[in-house]
Amino acid sequence: MVVATPTPLLRRSNNKKKTAAFGVPIIDLSDDKSIASEMIVKACEDYGFFKVVNHGVPKKVIARMEREAADFFSRPISEKGRAGPAAPFGYGSKNIGFNGDKGDLEYILLEANPLSLSQRAKNFSNDPSTFSSVTNDYVSGVRKLSCDILELVAEGLWIEDNSIFSKLISNSHNDSCFRVNHYPPFIAPNNDEDELNNNHWDLSPNSSKSKVGFGEHTDPQILTILRSNDVSGLQIYTHDGFWIPVPPDPNEFFVFVGDSFQALTNGRFTSVRHRVVSINSWKSRMSMMYFAAPALDAWISAPPQINNISTSNIYRPFKWGDFKQIVYSLRLADSRLDYFKNHTQS
Repeated sequence: MVVATPTPLLRRSNNKKKTAAFGVPIIDLSDDKSIASEMIVKACEDYGFFKVVNHGVPKKVIARMEREAADFFSRPISEKGRAGPAAPFGYGSKNIGFNGDKGDLEYILLEANPLSLSQRAKNFSNDPSTFSSVTNDYVSGVRKLSCDILELVAEGLWIEDNSIFSKLISNSHNDSCFRVNHYPPFIAPNNDEDELNNNHWDLSPNSSKSKVGFGEHTDPQILTILRSNDVSGLQIYTHDGFWIPVPPDPNEFFVFVGDSFQALTNGRFTSVRHRVVSINSWKSRMSMMYFAAPALDAWISAPPQINNISTSNIYRPFKWGDFKQIVYSLRLADSRLDYFKNHTQS
């Protein structure tokens, strides 16, 4: 089922007193598949974003991964630095990518395959075998969740082969990756304890009570599966031009449509622009993202079932590896898919 969050979120433009209610779409994966598939498609079309409950990833798997990550980030910077610099994999701090983007965070970025995780585990833990095992368990759980969602999408789009999208990321040569972001506590000047406990829905990165944790962007992959602790900060950008804060939910997962999925659906789904704003809090925010991507030589092209006779292809077919090169050459907020639009499209 899809239900609104119990407490509607408010949104406000910068200079007007315009507000509206917004409920994060919630998909219950224990529901009938035909209902869940229809609702996932609608959420992807309307927002490019939704939350899933009854997702099947065991709580102990999530908790163990969070403990391993928290243990690493609690170490002295000199010790953490030995796992970096991220190029792109490893430990990074402040710098995001290679083109000048910065944020108030530190992070781990790993290739989401067992061999690479095993080889890199010694950089992140004094017990590499445990770190590797815990991370593999988590990645396996969220990969399966990604495949389940992609198969429901195919069903909801009336595509006969419901594995048409999921097999892109279940391929043994998939290019998926796993990232953990750690945002330090941010205490703005002249704020009392009551204010620190509030969830400030209307703060922007330009506010004196907040700062940029991770700048606005879309994710280039097919899907992103995010789980965070109970600290606020995530905001999504809606089609009608509002930044909306998303209340954290450490028990569930949030799902983002990525650029590649936008191309695979010929623009029917739109990759969601989002950011993290560090808001008054005594506690740090930690989020874990699985980025579901195909193999480097996989073609990204909308299947014929997506289009009807009167609909032309917005994007020309491209390989994921070629798109990834463009991603690395651009700034965080740039629109990468524009480079792959057909010239006949306006």
